Amino acid sequence: MATQVARRLFTVEEYHRMGEVGILGEDDRVELVEGEIVQMSPIGSRHATCVRRLNHLFGRHLLGRAIIDVQNPIRLSQHSEPQPDVSLLKPRADFYASGHPGPEDVLLVVEVVESSGAYDREVKVPLYARAGIPEVWVVDLAEGRVEVYRKPSAEGYREVRQLGRGERLAPEALPQLELGVEEVLE
Repeated sequence: MATQVARRLFTVEEYHRMGEVGILGEDDRVELVEGEIVQMSPIGSRHATCVRRLNHLFGRHLLGRAIIDVQNPIRLSQHSEPQPDVSLLKPRADFYASGHPGPEDVLLVVEVVESSGAYDREVKVPLYARAGIPEVWVVDLAEGRVEVYRKPSAEGYREVRQLGRGERLAPEALPQLELGVEEVLE
């Protein structure tokens, strides 16, 4: 006789409450993805360097045009609040003090991958597509490329491009922010 195991999915509110009462600590590297609390991979030095570089590059070009958010939550739904490496958000005077940004606030999400590439591509990118995030970049440090995902739908992104060194890219919402792939990777 097979036993069915029931999974208990958490809401964003329950997830936040776990932090408030100390079940989850401020330094726990976790995020809520489709109701499950997922432990994130440790951040290696190449990954951290790439995130810092993106923050610097975006900051140089986007003053007043977007808010650059580094490893902060985006509330995608009642059961998902991932923490992408970098997000570009629509400017808002309160800097989202009233609550985490939602899909309608996001111009671009960037995930930097070294070892977590399969998880990001198979779980997080489709999650962003279903939520309607207009564009995602996956910076693959191991492969030396940037994958650009655009035109979200319930089935995933309808446009996917892989760009390598010598090629240029810019977010669709911010075309003036044109970068060389090597600038992102180096």
